[in-house]
Amino acid sequence: MRLRHLSARTEEAYLQWMRRYHEFHGGGDPAGLGVEHVTAFLSALATRERVSASTQNQALAALLFLYREVLGLDLPWLDDVVRAKTAVRLPVVLTREEVRAVLAKMDGVPRLMATLLYGCGLRLLECCRLRVKDVDFARNQITVRAGKGNRDRATMLPRAMKLALASHLEGARLQHQQDLERGAGYVELPDGLARKLLSASQEWPWQWVFPATRIYVDRLTGERRRHHLHETVLQHALRSAVLAAGIPKRATCHTLRHSFATHLLEDGSDIRTVQELLGHKDLTTTMIYTHVLNRGPAGVVSPADRLLGS
Repeated sequence: MRLRHLSARTEEAYLQWMRRYHEFHGGGDPAGLGVEHVTAFLSALATRERVSASTQNQALAALLFLYREVLGLDLPWLDDVVRAKTAVRLPVVLTREEVRAVLAKMDGVPRLMATLLYGCGLRLLECCRLRVKDVDFARNQITVRAGKGNRDRATMLPRAMKLALASHLEGARLQHQQDLERGAGYVELPDGLARKLLSASQEWPWQWVFPATRIYVDRLTGERRRHHLHETVLQHALRSAVLAAGIPKRATCHTLRHSFATHLLEDGSDIRTVQELLGHKDLTTTMIYTHVLNRGPAGVVSPADRLLGS
C-alpha cells in the first residue's frame, strides 16, 4: 500500500477489513477462499451489522486489494462481486444565521478552525494539516496540499479572518521558538523530504498552523515533535456549539463545507469555480448543491399557500 502511495487512513482501513475478513472465516488462508466467502462476509456486514453501502464498498475494495495486489491472484470471480448501491443524500446545510449562531458559541482555536472550514470550504483534515507556508496573506489564498485524491488546490483566504489568523500564527511561532530552545521543534515532513531537506523539519514554514498542545517523541528518529491538533478537538467543540445554539440539524464539520458551497452558489458564483474551490474531480459532485439552494424547492410558492392565503 505504501509502494502505491495510498494514504495512511486508507492503509489503516484496508488492514482493518483484511483482518476482519480473516477472522470471519476462522483464520483460514484467504488464498483458499472463493467468491462465496467474500459474498458471505459482505452480506454479514449488511444484514448483521447494518453498515452503510459506502462502508460495505470500502470493505470490498480492501478485499480486492488483498487478492490482486497482496496475494497476486487474478481471479475472474472478483469482477462478479456485486457492489452495494449507494444512496444519493442531500447534504445538510446551515443558513448564514445558523452559521453565525454556531460560531458565536465557540472560542479560541476551534472557532478559528471552524471559521476556516466555512470561509474556505476546507475538509476537516485539510484544515488540521495546514502548514504555515501554505497560507499566503498577500494573495489572500490558502493552498491545500495532498487533499482528497492526493490533489493540490488553491482556495480563498477570507479577508475578515486575516487579523485573527495572523495573531494565532504569532502565538504558534512563539511556541515553536520555545520548542527549539528545548531541543524540540521538529515536525513530520511528507514523502522523502526529511532526507532531502535535512533542516526543514525544524523550520517555521513547515510547521503546522494548528499545532497540538503536547510534544511526542518519534519512535524511528527520536525527534521531539509536535503533531497537528487532533481532529476530534474541533469535532467535539462544533458539536457542543450546535447543541448550545439550539439548531435542530445534524450538523458536523463537513456541514460547514456544504454551507460554503451552497452560499457561494446562492450569491451567483459560477459552479465551475465552486468545483475548483472544493477540489471536486467531477462536476456532478458539485451539482448536488443546486438541489438545496433557496431558489430550488424553498424558492417555489406552494399551491397550498395560494389556496389558504387567499
